[in-house]
Amino acid sequence: MPDYKTLYPQARSYKSGLVTAEAPGFEKVDGETIPRRNAKTKDALKLRPQEDVATLFDILKHSSAKFGNAKALGMRKILNTHEETKKIKKMVDGQQQEVDKKWTYFELSEYKYMSFVEFEKQALSIGSALKRFGMSTGDRVHIFAATSSQWLAIAHGALSQSMAIVTAYDTLGEEGLKHSMLQTHAKAIFLDPTLLPKLVKPLREAKDIEYVIYSTTNEPKQKDIDTLKAAHPELTILSFDELIKSGEENPADPVPPTPEDLACIMYTSGSTGTPKGVLLKHKNVVAAIAGVDVIVGPYLGPGDSLLTYLPLAHILEFVFENACLYWGGTMGYGTIRTLSDTSVRKCKGDIRELKPTILVGVPQVWETVKKGIVAKVNSGSAVVRNLFWGALAAKGFLLSSGLPGSGVLDAIVFNKVKDATGGKLRICMNGGGPISKDTQRFISLAITPMISGYGLTETSAMGALMDPLAWTDDALGEIPASIEMKLVDFEDAGYYSTNKPPQGEIWIRGGGVTDGYLDLEQENKDSFTEDGWFKTGDIGEFDAKGQLRIIDRKKNLVKTLNGEYIALEKLESIYRSVTVVANICVYAAPDKSKPIAIIVPAEPVLKKIAEENGVKGDYLEELTHDDKLNSVVLKQLQDAGKKGGLAPFEIIEGVVLADEEWTPQNGFTTAATKINRKAILNKYSKEVKKAYSNSS
Repeated sequence: MPDYKTLYPQARSYKSGLVTAEAPGFEKVDGETIPRRNAKTKDALKLRPQEDVATLFDILKHSSAKFGNAKALGMRKILNTHEETKKIKKMVDGQQQEVDKKWTYFELSEYKYMSFVEFEKQALSIGSALKRFGMSTGDRVHIFAATSSQWLAIAHGALSQSMAIVTAYDTLGEEGLKHSMLQTHAKAIFLDPTLLPKLVKPLREAKDIEYVIYSTTNEPKQKDIDTLKAAHPELTILSFDELIKSGEENPADPVPPTPEDLACIMYTSGSTGTPKGVLLKHKNVVAAIAGVDVIVGPYLGPGDSLLTYLPLAHILEFVFENACLYWGGTMGYGTIRTLSDTSVRKCKGDIRELKPTILVGVPQVWETVKKGIVAKVNSGSAVVRNLFWGALAAKGFLLSSGLPGSGVLDAIVFNKVKDATGGKLRICMNGGGPISKDTQRFISLAITPMISGYGLTETSAMGALMDPLAWTDDALGEIPASIEMKLVDFEDAGYYSTNKPPQGEIWIRGGGVTDGYLDLEQENKDSFTEDGWFKTGDIGEFDAKGQLRIIDRKKNLVKTLNGEYIALEKLESIYRSVTVVANICVYAAPDKSKPIAIIVPAEPVLKKIAEENGVKGDYLEELTHDDKLNSVVLKQLQDAGKKGGLAPFEIIEGVVLADEEWTPQNGFTTAATKINRKAILNKYSKEVKKAYSNSS
């Protein structure tokens, strides 16, 4: 068997045959497909990566014993911040004004690493300190912080004493935070020092919290600590470093959890309504690691480095970081703001500094990477442009035909592009939402094969995952080894298990699936069957190899005036590939026959389009209100829709250009980078009406 752990695969499928199979022992039920499983585990689901690894505490012990002094976690310190102020023109109450806008850039150190043994020691010290505080088995530790090595250490520290963690996105508002603290009765909370002011109001009602531990990845403001202490003098407030010291001075034996013990209450990012707390046991997360290990485990191990920057409060990142511990890979922590060289000063961005071999991202990250490369290529000479696009087309043809020569193109044309991501990427993965086929193909040819994943918090991120040697841009991949899946008729939109290929709502059962939501009896009845199936709300189909495709989502299916159903996420994935689109929300009014799109334009691209079309304006805020520019952008999106194979009723008939970025901070996206449709439509309701009236 070849050494897959040093393999640099190409964007083609090296494997043939079925990847999933009908599970034995099931009779056909009307309105459903027979449950399918991974072909390697069709007779029995695999619920542990190895027999003696049954809990997340076992993962910690296993990684320390097996990989010892190898590099486990890498961190960078902020050495300095650089502020740059520029004058920009902005529309205020219909009047153009010139205002100052500040940009902050970080100067960072090189990565400093902690070994697997050191990480275990740190986690056990945290557990000892929590025990000294009087906390015990079954108590809960709230984590309200950005992704960092300290986040993961707090989690494993609590788990080592059979305590559960409660995760909330660091962008969660005070109401959501209060709800999660009241509902879970957590006794301690770990958070970033910048978030200390957000505790003052919620703790007036959430009286279970006794200990506040703040991260030392950033310097705290003493006034924030003093304000919190003055408002709540009963609290014990200490730093992460002080917590470690307390545990080292008062060592306590671990209290190993059982597979049935609660490991995590993970709150969904929820773009509408109150976030739901998903109850995940140790056995659920361990089963998820086993499920992905069967598919990608053969390719990953010591020597691999994974750039970790997505929210750890999201199930995708939580599972992958713990899987990385199990595989013995090195994790380097970064942030979305410091990934590239353009967002830092006097140092390299996280990607070029770490030089990862594995990179996990969400659609918006990959679109940004692609557009950055395209902008650089298109700013070059005609010779450079023609060479790049010609080589990309040639490489795609060679790989699809099974002909040699793609390696030569990599060496001559694509090496500089690969250098932008550190030059060592072997595999990258998209999760968290659908990505356009065009972008997946571009990244896969220009940098490294992009595999896909699909899952939900309720299934511990289990749903589908692509084998790097079975690459395709036509499906998401195979079913992980720890779950089984069936498709159930969704009659409203004509999705039937008897269709060719079979189609329907995706139901999932198995090791990764939660027992339910915390204190939500009706939601549990609506979402889970008595025999353990979770109804995802996603519409899927199986291709000829048994790979899963997501073709719709029930809640994002909108019926138009003419009775056709429009799948909003599908349309967004296609229109998002247009270079001028930085982010997008497609809206279909029920009394109209076609949708419109609200987009956040990529400023450099919009400026170039303006220049090419004789439109004057220096800044985004003024360009977004120009009717001529709006028409040009609309035409580009419509052309992309036609090229992407959309039906006539799916081609947008109007576009709204947003004049500000959508972020979790301003409420237009969730912490998991998904768009908040309700907030966006409320903000741009007048512009949406105008876009529809202009197209009439």
